Amino acid sequence: QVQLVESGGGLVQPGGSLRLSCAASGSIFMIYAMGWYRQAPGKERELVAIMATGGSTRYADSVKGRFAISRDNAKNTVLLEMNSLQPEDTAVYYCNADARTTPVRRGDYWGQGTQVTVSS
Repeated sequence: QVQLVESGGGLVQPGGSLRLSCAASGSIFMIYAMGWYRQAPGKERELVAIMATGGSTRYADSVKGRFAISRDNAKNTVLLEMNSLQPEDTAVYYCNADARTTPVRRGDYWGQGTQVTVSS
């Protein structure tokens, strides 16, 4: 199995910044994409940002220009720098990894989530 542990959430005022981090551990054979999703109350979980092993990225339109994702493939970590935060960014943020634990076993893994609240 692969364990993902997030940190860095919290309460921030509108216009502020936060940085989320996620570290993967366990029986990791290979990690493909790593990224972040979020789920606000009463809404479905949605993609925030994702980065492939080769470095290509994809962002939700709502966060383009404000959020930046980065990875350290050697350390199996992914960061999300969030700037110009707005109340609509309030959600539980989940780390995600598409990974193999063996050469033939591949799965989708999730962290426990970290709360981000943007409020004055």
